[in-house]
Amino acid sequence: MNSYDVIVIGGGPAGCAMALDLNHRGYDVALCDQAKFPRDKVCGEFISPGADPILEQLGVLSSIEALSPKRLKGVAISSYESAELEIDYPASTETGLSPTSLSVRRYQLDALLLKQVQSAGVKVFEQHKITDFIFNEGCVVGVKGWDKTKTTFSLKAKLVVDAGGRNAVSLRKFNLKREPKGNSKIAFSAHWQGVCLPQDYCYMHISRPGYTGISSVGNGRVNVVLVVETQEKSLNQNQKVLPGMSQLPRRGVVEGSALGGDKPEAFYHRVLMQNARRRKMLEGGERMEPVRSVESLAFAVKPVPCGGLMLVGDATGFIDPFTGEGIYLSLRSSQLAGEVIHSGFQNSNFSRNFLSVYDERRKQEFGGKFLLSRILQGLIYNRVLCNRVMKSLSANRVFAESLVGVIGDILPAKKVVSLKFLLQLLVGAFKGKAVLDLRKVL
Repeated sequence: MNSYDVIVIGGGPAGCAMALDLNHRGYDVALCDQAKFPRDKVCGEFISPGADPILEQLGVLSSIEALSPKRLKGVAISSYESAELEIDYPASTETGLSPTSLSVRRYQLDALLLKQVQSAGVKVFEQHKITDFIFNEGCVVGVKGWDKTKTTFSLKAKLVVDAGGRNAVSLRKFNLKREPKGNSKIAFSAHWQGVCLPQDYCYMHISRPGYTGISSVGNGRVNVVLVVETQEKSLNQNQKVLPGMSQLPRRGVVEGSALGGDKPEAFYHRVLMQNARRRKMLEGGERMEPVRSVESLAFAVKPVPCGGLMLVGDATGFIDPFTGEGIYLSLRSSQLAGEVIHSGFQNSNFSRNFLSVYDERRKQEFGGKFLLSRILQGLIYNRVLCNRVMKSLSANRVFAESLVGVIGDILPAKKVVSLKFLLQLLVGAFKGKAVLDLRKVL
């Protein structure tokens, strides 16, 4: 049985960043993924500005730039068919320059990252599906599964890092996933051609039954992502559910009767074109591929119950994509995990208690961002609140840029997740009106 210092499960951004980090520290690393690369993923496909230094440190930024990705200067938000509010990322206090976000296809990005991992000397096992862990005295000491020929295999390691995303084997094995309170969300995604976006922004359009993110990914392609709730939580018992939404499932495959009789493509197009501003933006374009979908967009995760195992990336929980893409969170969580793993090797200690410091650091790093997500979710699905907050942001560009700076991971979340900021924002939105009860949002 082959043995390594660390086995990483998953070849996405989190897994590749983890493997590269540990490889750079001198550890013998193996990476397993059930897919054959290149492969595609449902994703917003933009990488927030805060990720640039991490990608540079990993030695992959220049290779990504060579793919001719699109650089976006901020976000443009439309609330219920109002004109888009264009908000640039705030300028750096050191250079005076405004950062930009990368917008690149996951099909290209993930293949590039995995190639970098292989070039660094990490042993990569493609088409190797991990199905279970190997235990010794209650600690994980390896993995087992089967390869593309359905032949079983086993690998041993001092530590296993699960970067398997929302369907990670750890989440299933230990029942770690906490489903979100309220309504779950489904994302539909496809690339388009022939769409001419006005500026280099990620265009966010909010309108029932959800919102869209539209952005160029370079080379004439535009990624159009639609996110909808399975039920309209803003509707009361006397209101009708929007057509096509009444039978949407909380879990399971998204197709057929689950979309009120629509095929995914028909549902996707119908909802996109219900919004006049989206319709104007997309009516000259053409979808280039089948519509892909993914469910359970926001969830939390319980602590790992044993030693020898850590989670990174989306396997640690998933933030709603309206408040920022998950690639930065994946990269940064792998950095934090790398520091703790290195300390574990120095102390020959991979116990649950020793590794739990990683969970605390992650909460300190990302807790504010997740709180911001919950606050904004309470706003965007209420038309009156959303319109008023957008007017407040339009009247105060400093507030607007601060908010986008946090979403872009270039400002700390405490910059906007503070009583002072929220009160100022809400006062601007509700002059002469009742102020939103944040307890209902949270």
